[in-house]
Amino acid sequence: MFKRTASAIIAVLMASSAAVAAEEITIATNIANVPFEFEDASGKLQGFEVDLVDMIAARIDKTAKFTQMPFNSLFSAVQSSRADIAIGSITITSKRLESVSFTQPFYDADQCLTVATSGGIEGLDGLEGKDVAVITGTTGEMWASENEPKYKFGTIKRYDGNADPMLDIATGRIAGFIHDCPIDAYYIRDKPQYKIVATIPTNEQFGLMLRKDSPLLNDVNEAITALKNEGEMERLHKKWFGTDAAADSSTLTVQPIPTN
Repeated sequence: MFKRTASAIIAVLMASSAAVAAEEITIATNIANVPFEFEDASGKLQGFEVDLVDMIAARIDKTAKFTQMPFNSLFSAVQSSRADIAIGSITITSKRLESVSFTQPFYDADQCLTVATSGGIEGLDGLEGKDVAVITGTTGEMWASENEPKYKFGTIKRYDGNADPMLDIATGRIAGFIHDCPIDAYYIRDKPQYKIVATIPTNEQFGLMLRKDSPLLNDVNEAITALKNEGEMERLHKKWFGTDAAADSSTLTVQPIPTN
């Protein structure tokens, strides 16, 4: 009798543990991505998308567990189910939608050219014969590769994160960095050695990335809709960017799940 009771208790505890484990979702991220996701001085992960995912997880009765990797690895992480969701200011594109899913967009962005203030470069035309930086796998890399014949860049140098190309600009190893405007603008806001000299109108939108058949997609998307309708997205934008989001932006307007 005692053995049967003990066995039953153990079975219940194991089932409870499995249920608790099932509540955790893995979030893949590239943390060197201020102000969307980054570590503060104490090593705590924070940022616009970190707050967003935490709020979404709470609404769908999950707990977010974050795991760090290079930007280009985010795609295989969700495709192979090593991660449930990927964040990293990931642009929604038709090509990407062939192999992954995205939630509705929640941030609009263009690409920018960031250079050294003392470098003498005032625009894209000043990059002829000079080396430029991009992040591997990003839309900045795609744009640079497609437009290399027009601007005659020296070498397109590929990096895994934002910190190294910024350092290489400061030391003169590269002439400029083609990357998401909001990220670079935030990064250089208190660094007078850098400046943005060109905005490239790529009209991008960021969303959360999931695998194609993810059972989480609809619930996560509905949570984003609720956050927009309740004003939480507006508050998040103000917190991290210091400005109000445009009334017609994807940060505030409810949009459908993107499809090809």
